Amino acid sequence: MFLRTATAAGVALALAPVLATPAWAQRHDHDADTNDTSFSVGDIVVTARDMARSTSNIVTSIDRLGGDVAQRQSVDNTWELFARLPGVSLTDFNQGTTSGRFSIRGFNGEGEINAVKLLIDGVPSNANDGGMPFIDAVMPLDIAQVELVRGTADPRYGLHAIAGSADIATRIGGNYLDARGLGGAFGTAEGQLSAGVETGKLSQNYFVGYRHSDGFRDHAGLDRVSLAGKWFYDWGAVRLGGIARYAQVEAQEPGYLTDADAYADRRRSYPVSATDGGRRQMSQYSLHLDADLTDTLALSAKGYANALHDDRYVRFSATVAQQRRLAREDQYGGLATLHYHPRVAFLHRLMLEVGGDVQVQDNQSLRWLTASRIITSQTRDQAFRLTVAGGYAQAVIEPTAWLSITPGWRFDTVSGNLRNRLNGQRYPINDYGTISQPKLSVAITPLAGVTAYGNYGRTFQIGVGAGAYKVPPRTTNLAPSINEGWEAGVKLARGRWLEARVALWEQTASGEIKRRLNDPSGDSDNLGATRRRGLDVQVSVTPVKGANLWGAYSYQRARIVTPDPATPSQAGNWIDHVPQNLFSGGVDVVPVERWRVSLWGNGQSSYELTPANTLPRYGAYLVVAGEVAWRVLPRLEVAAQLKNIGNRRYEYVWYDGTQVLHSPADSRALYGSVRLTL
Repeated sequence: MFLRTATAAGVALALAPVLATPAWAQRHDHDADTNDTSFSVGDIVVTARDMARSTSNIVTSIDRLGGDVAQRQSVDNTWELFARLPGVSLTDFNQGTTSGRFSIRGFNGEGEINAVKLLIDGVPSNANDGGMPFIDAVMPLDIAQVELVRGTADPRYGLHAIAGSADIATRIGGNYLDARGLGGAFGTAEGQLSAGVETGKLSQNYFVGYRHSDGFRDHAGLDRVSLAGKWFYDWGAVRLGGIARYAQVEAQEPGYLTDADAYADRRRSYPVSATDGGRRQMSQYSLHLDADLTDTLALSAKGYANALHDDRYVRFSATVAQQRRLAREDQYGGLATLHYHPRVAFLHRLMLEVGGDVQVQDNQSLRWLTASRIITSQTRDQAFRLTVAGGYAQAVIEPTAWLSITPGWRFDTVSGNLRNRLNGQRYPINDYGTISQPKLSVAITPLAGVTAYGNYGRTFQIGVGAGAYKVPPRTTNLAPSINEGWEAGVKLARGRWLEARVALWEQTASGEIKRRLNDPSGDSDNLGATRRRGLDVQVSVTPVKGANLWGAYSYQRARIVTPDPATPSQAGNWIDHVPQNLFSGGVDVVPVERWRVSLWGNGQSSYELTPANTLPRYGAYLVVAGEVAWRVLPRLEVAAQLKNIGNRRYEYVWYDGTQVLHSPADSRALYGSVRLTL
């Protein structure tokens, strides 16, 4: 009832906090405080403002995770770091290289629809299906900042940016040597080394990391290697650089447990999963150019090439055969943006920005039925090309210091073709036409430290894999699903002792499609018209120096409004695997000099297993973690981190069409680390 009333009124109040360590600091210039709608977790250092493609020009809910928080976490997979940001739902498959995903704004992480555009150092990093395998190429000690942009108002990105985008910025520049060793539960051993060297105008950064874990469950071993090199030359007005990154993950898969066994022996792995597992190799190479062409005109450009080789063997239950799934993707493209600050006498500020990008994919998707990794038959052999080209324009108009109006418009076009190498047939892509996406944001600062904001925008979804092409029996073009959304909120900031944000939002889809996860054709199904609504509340309080308390709560509703004609009974049903409630909170304290104590937790309510909503609900949990750190010497810190302190039993659950299957999450786990910084 509250949401319906608020939607009709189009009003929301907001409070934006900082999930931070006691020593958090968000440093920026005076103007950056104007119309600031961001929420920071940890120490965020802003070194420049109003650059091309900068989020400082986006008026929406933006969350940032500082490198100080990210770098000290013990995680098997980098997507787990998003648990420290508010309003993020985590899907923990815990199946080897297919470990899990994060999702926002009422979307799930099942892999049917991936609604977040992932970037690493500004480079597009989603797989063709929207998944995020390239996130495995980055380990925590190499992270400088994570930035999560929510909603439909951001015009910078098109493909996969259905509900927002996430950009992982790694460490570039500086003189430092940072080494961290970790060991602990489940045979975990990890070493990370990050180094930066600046000599004159040249900066060099290098990273090497390795992690081994035997896993909480049987047959769940993991080995990860990550390497990166970054070289930048700065002439002052022009900076040119290159980044090379490579990673490899090899992991076993413990498989899924039945309802009967899920709570009897959670560490168990069935014999049918004994040969399940895989290897994932990722590489990214990119060139970066930032140039101040004049005092008021700046250019930013990137060119990139990504490669993914993902080879997986999986058997979901004893009633089905094992599969070998092989994906090879070569992605390349470029992004360019011009950013202009004309001086207009009667305006407080004016910014104009135009940008464009081309993203090309050459992909292969192959599947076989196997028995203990011996091929028995082939079920898929597809080669397909996808090119998405887009452009945008936006302006930031500030008639006065307290009012900001940000109109924008984005257009995207799609081309490509698919070849089924099993039958030798070629198929054209759906004629999606020119996909138009208008945007508009407004922010008002009536009082110092208070920002009220609202935005409207459209994003789009197209098919992934074979679902993007006219493959018989489909002979007519499918239209893109248009996502239309709005948000309204208020942020409150009172010095360093209080930050809070409340935001109310809604997002609808005209004809949402979802990937068939276990179908040899690689096609998609029509979910129908959908509507998502939610409320985000976040607050951070620092009552005294050295102590910070924070909390966040998100309520989200995701329903099918008009279902596919084949499933009329699903009208009004909940979308599967979307918890209605997400919550997190914690306290960070520096009790005495050189000591740091943190306690934090997160959780969610249960979710439906299928769009039919006929099965029991699963997935609710609340887990708490803590860390104690002691700085033995000025540059040497030892720490202990205890995860799942209450030893809560929780799991990811799904329905395969005949039975409910469980993947238990880790039990209580203790890790110790030593970190040396020079």
